[in-house]
Amino acid sequence: MKLYGLTGWPLGHSFSATYFNTRFSRDKTEAEYKLYPIEDISKILDIVDIETNLVGFNVTAPYKQKVIPFLSSITDEAKRVNAVNTVKIERLSHKDKHPFLLYGHNTDIAGFRESVRPLLRADINRALILGTGGAANAVADALRQLNIWFTFVSRSASGHNIINYNELTEDLINSHLLIINATPVGTWPHCESSPAIPYHFLTSRHICHDLVYNPSDTMFMQYARAAGATVKNGYDMLIHQAELAYTFWNTP
Repeated sequence: MKLYGLTGWPLGHSFSATYFNTRFSRDKTEAEYKLYPIEDISKILDIVDIETNLVGFNVTAPYKQKVIPFLSSITDEAKRVNAVNTVKIERLSHKDKHPFLLYGHNTDIAGFRESVRPLLRADINRALILGTGGAANAVADALRQLNIWFTFVSRSASGHNIINYNELTEDLINSHLLIINATPVGTWPHCESSPAIPYHFLTSRHICHDLVYNPSDTMFMQYARAAGATVKNGYDMLIHQAELAYTFWNTP
């Protein structure tokens, strides 16, 4: 039986196993999807060694960038954003210590692009991306494809195209009608948290997309909705990227 999985730390918030195992059951596919929470990404090599039926796995925070040195190669999409969320395993016949090759890909880019596309209007031409990690880079690549200019917002960094949260003025919020939370802030079990943006500057013209999907209605979304903004969580993105990952794992 084919085995798939997810690695990251922690993984208590993830719906991936539920999604895939429900899919496998519905389609009568002989496969299983398991969670592999690890505190050190190097442990993934031991997991691939031990789980000989494992043919591919997803990667989530905080390892989307840290996993890259352990991979044999990565796709152009993953190179563009320096982040991998999908890995395919090629088993080798010889008896090396690690008799396999790992190939990295990024399906977050297309997943976000297709999730946000239905929300877009002609006046949406600038966006704020909250965060600067692997997920934020995937969002940025998707926005380039959609011809939307963006600025990153960071708690600590500043520099070219990156501003601090304390630089979010009313004028800046008003000129960036799409705001994406690409941080894990607000993810279960820390559901009471939210990115520190000035929500009172939001209007009915704004679209606030949270990549977090657990909980389904984050504090970021609640505050934005209260200000009149259109909101969306990360569930559609999860489904889009999951299906793309499954195709990647099963394409020779």
